[in-house]
Amino acid sequence: MKTKYSTAAVSAVMVGLFGATAMAQEAATVAFLMPDQASTRYEEHDFPGFQAAMKEMCADCTVIYQNANADVSLQQQQVNSVIAQGAKVIVLDPVDSAAAAGLVQMAQSQGIKIIAYDRPIPTMPADYYVSFDNEGIGKAIAQSLVDHLKAEGVEAGSGVLQINGSPTDAAAGLIRDGIDSALDGSEYKTIAEFDTPDWAPPKAQEWTAGQITRFGDQITGIVAANDGTAGGAIAALKAAGVDPVPPVTGNDATIAALQLIIAGDQYNTISKPSEIVARAAAEVTVAFLKGETPEPKTTLYDTPSELFVPAVVTRENIKAEIFDKGVQTPEEVCTADYVEACKELGITQ
Repeated sequence: MKTKYSTAAVSAVMVGLFGATAMAQEAATVAFLMPDQASTRYEEHDFPGFQAAMKEMCADCTVIYQNANADVSLQQQQVNSVIAQGAKVIVLDPVDSAAAAGLVQMAQSQGIKIIAYDRPIPTMPADYYVSFDNEGIGKAIAQSLVDHLKAEGVEAGSGVLQINGSPTDAAAGLIRDGIDSALDGSEYKTIAEFDTPDWAPPKAQEWTAGQITRFGDQITGIVAANDGTAGGAIAALKAAGVDPVPPVTGNDATIAALQLIIAGDQYNTISKPSEIVARAAAEVTVAFLKGETPEPKTTLYDTPSELFVPAVVTRENIKAEIFDKGVQTPEEVCTADYVEACKELGITQ
């Protein structure tokens, strides 16, 4: 596997998100197929971002959006459906990265371009892959936790719980590899690890509750691979009466996670505005429709790729990374329960 990571700054890409790009393109049908509804990001950010970029660059194109709701068979049906509707390009975020290999092969055999989105498809190269640097995300959130534990004087050898993402998601595997690279050889050890089916927060919560019973105050930190699993872990800690809550990592910068960080219940998350990757997918889509070969920034799993570098967000930099950059607004995040904490952090007056 050849792997290099793009060093393009997210801030530079954000400028391009709103730049005017006029591209003449005859009408075509494209599909944007997302994997699940465990996260709100697909309906709130990814699809709106892709749709807006396609409207800008190919006003006469038809965009079909479908979500597989974590169902492999349903995603197979959706791929068949959009092919039957004449889709020339399919942007696919797979429910199961291994099973998606067959979908790639089927589409490519009919001359349809496949853009792997967010989650890679390791065993069958897609025509292109766009995502944030998932391995880098895992390393960043775990290293941030390690640095925090050291700064707080937490005893070396203390226990960390590791909550990974779905075992059928290759991106979750990359995040796990990044987490391992930061924790292995650090002063702190993983005392238990869990792969969360379908990234489901209730499953992460149930597992964490069992570990609290098992390990008690030996748990000095939790590395959770995304904000949903982090929220589940925090709910379990609070239900068990753990006080103070040990630092918990996250990823995605959801509104719920930002509120938990502001309240001091979650330690970090990753700011990766989905619109960045959605726009990149639209640009690659339009290039394919024009018969062009998009220039890759790197290669992953033998697939031409572009991987964006995100930012770690903690209570210390949440104002600068989230609110000053317009990723979210105070009105969206600083609701009733968080008004005072937002004032304390200078987010609101």
